[in-house]
Amino acid sequence: MKKKNDMHQGKWNGLGGKLEPGESPEECAVREVWEESGLRCRRPRLRGFITFPAFDDIDDWYTFLYTFDDFEGELIDSPEGNLAWIENGRLLGLNLWPGDRVFLPWVFQDRLFSAKFIYEKGEFLRHEVTFYGAGGQVSNENAVHQKDPPGFPKPGGSDPADFQPVYTPADDTYCWLCNGPISKRHCKIICNQCGFTRDCSDP
Repeated sequence: MKKKNDMHQGKWNGLGGKLEPGESPEECAVREVWEESGLRCRRPRLRGFITFPAFDDIDDWYTFLYTFDDFEGELIDSPEGNLAWIENGRLLGLNLWPGDRVFLPWVFQDRLFSAKFIYEKGEFLRHEVTFYGAGGQVSNENAVHQKDPPGFPKPGGSDPADFQPVYTPADDTYCWLCNGPISKRHCKIICNQCGFTRDCSDP
């Protein structure tokens, strides 16, 4: 980022910004991409919504996520930050907000999502998400961030104050961050979905 005192300093971020009065989310997406990159985009495709309660420790942030396949122009020297084209397969290797590693794979799936990502003083705690598939079918997921011990109750579960975590072999069969499928390599557990890596647990 090139802005001084920007909370995203040092992190890679997608293009975007605040809605102007009377502007639709689609109009905002097209305008922000034009202002920040010099690219004129057409036919934005809505991928999801995310709520970030008190993300800056003050205000709730509500975001609409779009992708574009139709655009023209050349990248400018943006005042917002250093622009770069990044291959999809390299996105999760960038310095991102932790929650971004969870939702970025969803952007490329053929289903709409509505999610909430909880941060506290810049630390990612947990997320909740509802996916909407063909015909309006709904599925829900929620997950506590990896800072919590194996088996930590998910939102809506029992009172954490009454919970005593106990290791089970199942704790090494899923990603603690996004609950996605994992691979094991040299005592490391690597999520195939979000890329989160951790050590194998001790039984």
